[in-house]
This record gives sequence, C-alpha cells and structure tokens, in this order.
Amino acid sequence: MTNVVNALNGLLAWELTSIDQYTAHSEQYEDWGFNKLFERISHEADDERGHAKLLIERILYLGGKPDLETRHALPDADNVAEMLAADLDLERQNATALKSAIELCEQQRDFVSRDMLVGILKDTEEDHAYWLRQQLGLIHRLGLEKYLQAMM
Repeated sequence: MTNVVNALNGLLAWELTSIDQYTAHSEQYEDWGFNKLFERISHEADDERGHAKLLIERILYLGGKPDLETRHALPDADNVAEMLAADLDLERQNATALKSAIELCEQQRDFVSRDMLVGILKDTEEDHAYWLRQQLGLIHRLGLEKYLQAMM
C-alpha cells in the first residue's frame, strides 16, 4: 500500500495547491468587486478542502502520514481571464494525476481508494473544469468587459 499512500499524498499536494490558489483568487475577485466570481471560487476552495479531507482520512487509514507541506507553484496571473485559465490548467493537471492514481489503485486492488478518487475526478472534470471552460467561453463570446459586468 506504500505506492497508494505515495499517490494519495501526490494528489493531496494538488488539492492543497488548489485551496491556496482558489483562496487567493477569490479574495482578489472580492477586492475587485466581482462578487459572483468571489462566491463561486470561494465555493471551489471549500470543495477542494473536502477533497483534501478525504485524502487525509484515507492516507491515515492506510497507515501513512499525510504530507501537508508539499504544494505546486502558483501561477503568475494578474487579471480575471488569466486567473480563470490558470484555474482550468490546475484542474486539468489534477485530473491527469487522479487518472494515474486510479489506475494504480486498480493495479493494487485498492478499490475503496479507487472509488473515492473516481468521485473526486467527477467533481474535478464535470463541475470545476466544466464551469471554468464555460467562463472562458463566455469571455470569448461576450468580450471581457461584458463578462466582468455580469460578475459584479
């Protein structure tokens, strides 16, 4: 199970990075007056906290030690479009790592961890990444100014 614990700790780094990034972005949106973006991205940070909690609980159950220090680098994004694109990139990287970990869990016959990760992947792809793609699409179709007006 050491391989699974290592993979879960790798995923935990993505979730902790997501919490940091979403928290920073949501606070920036609130400061700029984009309350709808603040509310949604703040909610995303809460979702990521829930994912991190699941990973921590499973790591502990498997006899491992959760790595709460490792993070990935945060992007240098200075405006709403760059921030949304960076968030989408983060979700895509997380999805890739989740798929690899799911495969490992199947090989190790750890179907409990696998099922947990499938649930996290569903949130990652069908909720978080999908919403972010929608927002970037709206910016493209409406133009940034109209999009930002709608986010106030």
